[in-house]
Amino acid sequence: MSTQLSADGVEVTVDQENGCRISSLRIDGTELLRQGAHYGCFPMVPWCGRTAYGEFRDGAAVHTLPVNQPPHAIHGFGRDAAWRPAPAALTATEAAFTYDLAEPWPYPGRVTQTVSLDPGGSSLTLAMGVETYGDSFPAQAGWHPWFLRNLGAGGEDVRLDFEPAWQEERGPDHLPTGRRTDPQPGPWDDCFGMPYGVEAVLTWPGELELKVTSRAEWVVVYDEQPEAVCVEPQSGPPNGLNTLPRLVTPVDPLEVSMTWAWRRLS
Repeated sequence: MSTQLSADGVEVTVDQENGCRISSLRIDGTELLRQGAHYGCFPMVPWCGRTAYGEFRDGAAVHTLPVNQPPHAIHGFGRDAAWRPAPAALTATEAAFTYDLAEPWPYPGRVTQTVSLDPGGSSLTLAMGVETYGDSFPAQAGWHPWFLRNLGAGGEDVRLDFEPAWQEERGPDHLPTGRRTDPQPGPWDDCFGMPYGVEAVLTWPGELELKVTSRAEWVVVYDEQPEAVCVEPQSGPPNGLNTLPRLVTPVDPLEVSMTWAWRRLS
């Protein structure tokens, strides 16, 4: 089961049964996202990227997470869950979905994701909120889009432009070491700091330009595969449950959003 949104030549498909991912974004018939059950654009929640060796601390308590990319736990549980649509929020251009946190996550809570397509067909906004049903707990939220490197019409590969303030040094275990460096040339599987908000531009020359913006202050860029380029705004760095915990409390939910705005170049 999936949900379709559309406006002015743009079609968005949300696969709520498979992690509430954006499984397709088509602009004038051209697909922008890598296809397949593990791709599209999926929410990362209640943590982003890798959590070291599947463990995190909350005060004196040590919690264990399933190690789904040994030796670490990666990308949260939301991408593997079936989410529930909120019918009252469904229109031709907007939909909302919920997912209840449960074991093996140690704290009860709810995640809500909204998907909003501009009625003029010029942008798409995703927003997530994480709430607790009881005790406070550390959490992260963000998105992992797989943008096609080449749109398949004989054009050039995508170009990525962004200006981070720093790069998190990546250790041999693929986790940030805690040291910040000047941004290094790619290819990347790396986290960058953008303290004034994420802004990145993907350009398929002569075809399309897409700008990614978010008030989140971290972005992971992954472009080591030939098929796709991933630009991932998130609320904290990899292993942030341990190194930079952000508490979700009964009066202070975690909220994050991301907008893709595009313009046609042909």
